[in-house]
Amino acid sequence: MTKLSVNINKIATLRNARGGDVPNLVQFAKDVQNFGAQGITIHPRPDERHIRYQDVYDLKPIVTTEYNIEGNPIQQFVDMVLEVKPTQVTLVPDAEDVLTSNAGWDTIKHKEFLKDVIVEFKQNGIRTSIFVDPVLKQIEGAKATGTDRIELYTESFAHHYNLGDEMAVKPYSDCAVLASSLGLGINAGHDLSLDNIKFFKNNVPDLLEVSIGHALISESLYLGIENVINMYLHRLK
Repeated sequence: MTKLSVNINKIATLRNARGGDVPNLVQFAKDVQNFGAQGITIHPRPDERHIRYQDVYDLKPIVTTEYNIEGNPIQQFVDMVLEVKPTQVTLVPDAEDVLTSNAGWDTIKHKEFLKDVIVEFKQNGIRTSIFVDPVLKQIEGAKATGTDRIELYTESFAHHYNLGDEMAVKPYSDCAVLASSLGLGINAGHDLSLDNIKFFKNNVPDLLEVSIGHALISESLYLGIENVINMYLHRLK
């Protein structure tokens, strides 16, 4: 079964909108784990627009499944990850001014930088993953960085699948086959939803984990968080 890691950035956004502690991020993380989610994902950004750096520390003792911290490996981020020691760190090449993640790493251009960061994390017992576009040469480049896993950036798939193009999954299938042959674990995330997750999972071999936030939280407004978690788990079996 592909694991479901719930990205809780949107809960932090809702909390921050009123300046208080409602909804409570820690309690929400506890609840989604109790409902069956197999991981918690957060993506702190330097401007703390949703997840605050303090949240990273507050969540650490209560995440009993898998703790995945995403982000651009600026020094502040690296120092925090080394201190918290999550299960997994996912490196994302976010510029500070982007609204959301919008591209994977150029693993060839940034090979040496990524190698240095990944070595430090792995020496501290933290599994590493890097965010990549579904391009074969970028998968080969990822292997050369020493990463444990890749996370396939799935926005393009989601957009084209919504338009009825089922062949949009093929680059992801091809990259997954190559990644597996190279000994890389395969994660995926961005714009995956109840509408497309089963098709994606069934067509991308060896998919270990998906990270879903925006769609899952939005769907939960209508259907309820416990119900939605179980709907995802059913589709990922």
